Amino acid sequence: MTGAGQAGPSAPLRVVLVDDQELVRVGFRLILERAGLEVVGEAGDGLEAVAAVRELRPQVVLMDIRMPRLDGVEATRRIMQLAGERPRVLVLTTFDLDEYVYEAVRAGASGFLLKDVRPDDLVHAVRVVARGESMLAPALITRLLERFTARPPAGSLPPALAALTEREREVAVLIAQGLSNAEIGGRLFLSEATVKTYVSRLLTKLDLRDRVQIAAMAYQTGLVGRD
Repeated sequence: MTGAGQAGPSAPLRVVLVDDQELVRVGFRLILERAGLEVVGEAGDGLEAVAAVRELRPQVVLMDIRMPRLDGVEATRRIMQLAGERPRVLVLTTFDLDEYVYEAVRAGASGFLLKDVRPDDLVHAVRVVARGESMLAPALITRLLERFTARPPAGSLPPALAALTEREREVAVLIAQGLSNAEIGGRLFLSEATVKTYVSRLLTKLDLRDRVQIAAMAYQTGLVGRD
């Protein structure tokens, strides 16, 4: 594990890279540092990742899924259990349909990307999750959730959704489809600020952490794909 000292509040966005392949970490470090982000540490497996986060307190962790000793799913789960302010975890995978990715999302990851992501998209994704949003690649999140989430039979609305208004349910469905706030606003003829308000209400009413959990809830409860 390698790291840097604690930075001040005006410092660049702080990132920890976690991957068992050093060449992958070198490549991502170059991309992020050229964009003005600060890579404060690296880890080659999940155990090192948890230790790095505990010591360095980054804002974002780029987390590989398949690693020795401790995989990215369990590392993400342990990071989410650390005391204090926890970082956002952005999962990286080589596979475009990987049950481990969905498990990482359930463990607390804020989104995921394929490792062949374009450099600009990687930087954008890190900045998005650092702002407290979630990185939902529509094609991946839809396929993963549809495949690995058991849906309830058709019937009455599940209790988790009973307190939601019709508009809030519409917003939840569009989040599950991977749309951004701006795209949801365009679809529903709402301002982006209004959409943000609806997202905040969903998180509060459903006691969820972020948009990824809203998407998972929408599939788990059958809200997406209901007749």
